[in-house]
Amino acid sequence: MRPLAPLVAASTWRRGVFLLLGGVLVLPYVLLVVAFRQVLTGPPIPRPLVLGLLVIAVLIAGVPLLLNGSRALEIAAARALLGVDLPDPAPGHRTDRETRLRAALWIATHLIVGGLLTFALLSTVPMSLAFIAQQFGVGAELVREERFGPLDGRDTGWLTLTGVLLLVGLGYAVAGLGALAATMAPVLLGPAQAERIAALEARAARLAERNRLARELHDSVGHALTVATLQAGAARAVLETDPEFVRRALAAIEEAGRSAMDDLDHVLGVLREPERGRPAPAPQRTLADLDRLVAESRGAGLTVDAHRTGDPATLPAVVSREGYRIVQEGLTNAARHGRGPVELRLDVGPDALELELVNEVLPAPRRPGHGGGGRGLDGMRERVLLLGGRLTAGPEDGRWRIGVRLPYREAR
Repeated sequence: MRPLAPLVAASTWRRGVFLLLGGVLVLPYVLLVVAFRQVLTGPPIPRPLVLGLLVIAVLIAGVPLLLNGSRALEIAAARALLGVDLPDPAPGHRTDRETRLRAALWIATHLIVGGLLTFALLSTVPMSLAFIAQQFGVGAELVREERFGPLDGRDTGWLTLTGVLLLVGLGYAVAGLGALAATMAPVLLGPAQAERIAALEARAARLAERNRLARELHDSVGHALTVATLQAGAARAVLETDPEFVRRALAAIEEAGRSAMDDLDHVLGVLREPERGRPAPAPQRTLADLDRLVAESRGAGLTVDAHRTGDPATLPAVVSREGYRIVQEGLTNAARHGRGPVELRLDVGPDALELELVNEVLPAPRRPGHGGGGRGLDGMRERVLLLGGRLTAGPEDGRWRIGVRLPYREAR
């Protein structure tokens, strides 16, 4: 049964449908040729009119082969019927001449092969069925008086064998042509080098956006959880003696949770609905909100000694946003793993923003975000590198120091 496997395979039938689709699409071209032939063989007409009709016929026949839409349709059909994994054309990318010519060659070949296969089916299948049926006395009068090469209507056995061989041969032809089409589709319909580069750039942009969203979510939710945990612990300690502090702590927990939920909703909206276009960006905190961030940290029980030089409002938006997240992550790590006051210095210079956070650390095993490891410090490094800045972090004289320099002369 293995030799007959190609004849009964589902892939052969699907590929046969793809080939016959070319036969359907070639019909307008056949009608165009017939019409033009009738015009030329009819009564004489002026030569300029003949040339005009010829130009129109060439345009009708050739232009569809070079359209991007025709290539996109062929790619979709090849994916569905040939089982070939072909990427869609890069959106917004201009198709070069080489790609158009390859696609035109594929479409023209598809139409020609499909037309020939359709003709073979319309002529061979009825004849083969007639040869086989006459063996059983059905329609024998149709072939009895005819001659088919060396055979005539009385050679019933040979005619039946010929009919079976024609059907089997046609089946193998469909299987072979379909396999050849599946092999050649990536060559003629596949993306050109420029399209591959555009697709890689688009994929890199998506990955960069996802990494940015992951950093934003990590910093926002991590800060909110730290504030909530510290506030809840402090409120529990004075629950019976200082109800006013408990109310302030609950208010701080509520505000931190609401802010984290807003950021989470924005991130989920970006991840769930990419096909609807980029959603409206969520309000981004910047260094203009530094006082609010410091107040939240102090409300969580962290002593922060902040010194600011210059006006953060003059910073480029991207530097101000990333600087805020760096300070937020630094304060979060200090609240989790440090002790004593945090010295925060922010210096808005003429061409760079400089940040410094210094605090004592608890004597404990390796702490995430400190000692050069952890997602928090990795996220800081990514932010700094994206802006072409410099980050130093590590122990210094028994204290933990984070120093950041973000240039912004070119970012303006």
